[in-house]
Amino acid sequence: MQPFGSIRQLVPVGADAIMLYFSGDSLEQANSACQQWLHMLDSFASKAGNSWVVECVPSYDSLLIVFDIEQVDSHFVYHSLQQWQTRLHNQNNDDYQKAIKRHTLPVWYGAKAANDLDEVSRKTSLQKEDIIALHTSMEFKVYAVGFAPGFAYMGELPKALQCARLASPRKKVPKGAVAIADRQTAVYPSDSPGGWNLLGLCPVPMVGENNIPLLSAGDIVTFSSITESEFVDYHAG
Repeated sequence: MQPFGSIRQLVPVGADAIMLYFSGDSLEQANSACQQWLHMLDSFASKAGNSWVVECVPSYDSLLIVFDIEQVDSHFVYHSLQQWQTRLHNQNNDDYQKAIKRHTLPVWYGAKAANDLDEVSRKTSLQKEDIIALHTSMEFKVYAVGFAPGFAYMGELPKALQCARLASPRKKVPKGAVAIADRQTAVYPSDSPGGWNLLGLCPVPMVGENNIPLLSAGDIVTFSSITESEFVDYHAG
C-alpha cells in the first residue's frame, strides 16, 4: 500500500484492520492530521453504505481503522481512503475545530496525598509557584487514552517543566492524582501503580457513568489551581 497525502505509511494489522501513520514536522502537526482523518471517518461511517467501518482508534501520530471483514477487504478500504483523501482536502476546517471538546480541570496543587513538588523543583530548578504557574498556563491536547480506563496522555509540557519519571515507581498512586513525566501530563483515573511525578489532586472523575471516559483523543485540556477548601467543597457538592 503506497502512502498518499498526509499519510506516510499504511500497515495491515491482521485481516481486519489497517494502521495509518501520519507525517508532520512536529508531533502536533502529525496528530492534527490524525484527528482530521478521525473526524472525517466518524462522519462518513455514520452514513449509509459505510457500515464496514467498525472502529477507529487514534493515538499520537497514528490511526487504527478496524473494518468488517465480512463486508470488505483491505484493498477496498485502501481505495476508499484514497477517494476520501480528496474529500478531506475539501473539508471545512471550521467543522473539525468546532468538534474539538475543551475541558478545564481544577487541581489542588501540593495535596499531601499527591505531592512531588519538591522533587519536580529539584529536577527542573523551578520554584513550586513557577511549576504551578507553568502547568496552569498551558493548553494540553489529549494524544491517546490507555494504560487504564480513562487515563489520558496529554502534551506537550514546556521544556522547562519536562522531567524524568521516578527512579522507582510507586505501588499505589491515588485516584485523581495530576502528574507529569517527560513531555506529558495526566490525571490518574483510579488508584494504580505509577512512576510519574505528582503535582496535586483533581476532584473531577475521569470516568463517568457507564464507564465512559471524560477525555477523548483530540480534546483540549487546561488546568486551574484550587485551594484545599475548594477541593473539599467540590466533593461535598
